[in-house]
Amino acid sequence: MEQAVADNPDTQAAAEQRREFARFEQPGEVTGTGAGVWRAIDASANRAGEALRVVEDIVRFALDDAHLTGLAKQLRHDLAAVLVEPELALRQAARDVGGDVGAGAEADAALPRATVDDIIAANAARAGQSLRSLQECARMLAPAVAARFEQIRYRLYVLERAALGTARSTERLRGITLCVLLDGRADAHVFERLVESLVEAGVRMFQIRDKDLGLPQLADRVRRAVGITRRQHHGGAGLVVVNDRVDVAVAASADGAHTGADDLPTGLVRRVIGPRGLLGRTAHDLDEARIAVLEGADYLGIGPCFPSSTKSFESFAPAEFLVGVAREIRLPTFAIGGITLDRLEQITALGYRRVAVASAVTSAADPAAAAAAFIERLRPQEPRNPSAS
Repeated sequence: MEQAVADNPDTQAAAEQRREFARFEQPGEVTGTGAGVWRAIDASANRAGEALRVVEDIVRFALDDAHLTGLAKQLRHDLAAVLVEPELALRQAARDVGGDVGAGAEADAALPRATVDDIIAANAARAGQSLRSLQECARMLAPAVAARFEQIRYRLYVLERAALGTARSTERLRGITLCVLLDGRADAHVFERLVESLVEAGVRMFQIRDKDLGLPQLADRVRRAVGITRRQHHGGAGLVVVNDRVDVAVAASADGAHTGADDLPTGLVRRVIGPRGLLGRTAHDLDEARIAVLEGADYLGIGPCFPSSTKSFESFAPAEFLVGVAREIRLPTFAIGGITLDRLEQITALGYRRVAVASAVTSAADPAAAAAAFIERLRPQEPRNPSAS
């Protein structure tokens, strides 16, 4: 039977034709199915590079964030380094812009571009989808580089969260320049009167911090502060966060929690307080600040800047660290630790327009007046009009 097939010219011709088609279907060839996959790689590479450039431009020019700009630039360069690998050299040869059946096709409902958030989200999504396509197609044609596209995609997810977090936190904390740190005071009524007076003076953010108060009393103080800030919201609703005790923050319906290096890790705090909770993080060096941004903090506390009457410190933040954070990071940042009105100019000279204070307000003869003085000194200065003089 086999000999009969071999002797039949028609059967031999059919077999030869199948071998010819199979040769053109080899994925490494720039023909047939292989050509189509190479075109998909080329198109996805172009889309990913373009989208990453937009993300980089937005964090550079709209957010003015040197830290995130550096990460975005590195991501784009790493993608370019993969795309010039010899394994992907055939992608340009397969390019056929005129023959692209999807060219010019528009989605029925494109993502909006009304805010910086919109631009970041849309282009991060575009880059992520393109990187996934690159990863899948490379598994067929260039498996040696497929895993590198996956690594870049996951780094993009981290960058996207940090960029969106910076944009949204900046908007949420817009106009808030002073955070007052409060203990529980002598009793609940004294605490309430103090919070009420500070809200009347314009304070829009409080951190409740008391290591000595029992948990039931701490939760009670937080609930009272939350009630006051939501009832007396002059110039915008106030915010209440709880220091260290993430459980109390959630149980007492606070706006968020503030933690440090020795507390619950940032990722776990986020799981507890949820995506809408305000997550503050203390940083004592530039690397801690950078990591906090990437881990999803909504604002930073940077210090300690000076000796404090409410807390003892073994060391203080050097000026180069404070300047480094102010230059690199645009996530809302509060200078903290021993800050008084007399020392405020030293902090603003380093680039800070937000401070967190305790005794400088709470131990003042008139806490409301002290808070108002801080707010006034931290108010952005209107540019002077030469023609008015």
